Amino acid sequence: MPSLQMAADQVEPVPFVIPGATGGTFRIQVLNEDTTRGVVTTIVHIPAGGHIPAHRHQAGAEMHFLLEGDLREAGQEVAHGTCLTHAAGVVHGPHESRGGARLLTVQSWQSHNGDFDFEPAEESGSAPAGSTPPQGEGETRPVDQKAQQEARQEAAEPEHRGYS
Repeated sequence: MPSLQMAADQVEPVPFVIPGATGGTFRIQVLNEDTTRGVVTTIVHIPAGGHIPAHRHQAGAEMHFLLEGDLREAGQEVAHGTCLTHAAGVVHGPHESRGGARLLTVQSWQSHNGDFDFEPAEESGSAPAGSTPPQGEGETRPVDQKAQQEARQEAAEPEHRGYS
């Protein structure tokens, strides 16, 4: 199969529902969603005042690259050009923007039949108001803080970054 080439400015941003997100209309430009043609690639538009709750993805890793705007990741300001990478199952976020942001997002998975691999993560073990628990799981599992810390430490080691 030939490579896919897509110009982002030729893809219209469309409304995108994110479980538990607040602060306006989120939009997405889907540049590639066919995993047989490469990684799933999108540009996510976070509106001014937008908030995406802390969450995890079980199906695979996810990478965000801040193209423009302002972003806070887990309460920390993110500089333009910053690349954030989250391993499968690792809690990340909340993602917040005061003035709006555009993020290039790359994943090794995609949604299937409308199922979106997005599991809100709350310390109490309950999902935020208005969010949808993962199918077949009922209530959201509490975050295992020790496992999260171990995953962050492992990811910080050079031999786990894909280079030495």
